[in-house]
Amino acid sequence: MHGLFFLCGFVAVAFVLVITVYLVISGLPAIREVGLVDFLFGTTWDSDNKTNPQYGILPFILTSIYGTAGAIIIGVPIGFLTAVFLAKVAPPKVASAIRPAVDLLAGIPSVVYGMVGMAVLLPAIREAFNLRAGDTLLAAILVLAVMILPSIISVSETALRAVPREYEEASLALGATEIETYFRVTAPAAKSGIAAAVVLGVGRAIGEAMAIMMVAGNAPNMPGLFKSVKFLTTAVASEMSYAADGSLHKMALFSIGLVLFIFIMMINVGLNVILKREKE
Repeated sequence: MHGLFFLCGFVAVAFVLVITVYLVISGLPAIREVGLVDFLFGTTWDSDNKTNPQYGILPFILTSIYGTAGAIIIGVPIGFLTAVFLAKVAPPKVASAIRPAVDLLAGIPSVVYGMVGMAVLLPAIREAFNLRAGDTLLAAILVLAVMILPSIISVSETALRAVPREYEEASLALGATEIETYFRVTAPAAKSGIAAAVVLGVGRAIGEAMAIMMVAGNAPNMPGLFKSVKFLTTAVASEMSYAADGSLHKMALFSIGLVLFIFIMMINVGLNVILKREKE
């Protein structure tokens, strides 16, 4: 059994190492040819230009950061409060009716979110803000906020339920109200699980491509709330199919994947460092 467990753990780590090595090998040539500064901080992406193609991904990086941050700002409070409601406040019958709906949200394919966004959200944004088109960064943020809710709600609720009941009873015995106990005792005790929920939400928001491609406009503009934009993921997904093998264009797309991979790793490492310091 020890050998079996070691093998399973080794396979999981090996997959991460293989992906890392492959992205580094495939992505570094384009960065070397374009230049690290020009690639990361260039503001123009014009891969279809035959005479003078440009591969600056700063608009994609900023769009991914703004889009993810906006989704987290909207989705995390709603998801956390929903988790508190389901775990501590809601009557059992109400909670048993809401949980299947949350699970259903997690099972809906990304393309369905994109279709609903195109049919409902984009016309609403176009009419509400008097725009020529509704495919904007705002639409992408709203779609991402809905898509990350199931992960945040489910993991946060599990973490809240895992807090020993004695903590809450001690707080109530000292005169705190139930709501004060939930937010000042239970939630801090479950912060590691809630943080894991946020990490899952961030990973879902950063890694989403199909739904965002359908509602964000897919234009390589600098980010603006009411502008059509392109994320790191949508840049790869939309152009990989027609990029010629061995071309600088295709290598640049692999470089975008490498940047995205490093970006996600930095977020995970940073959050783990913060949680470790708080524990100490």
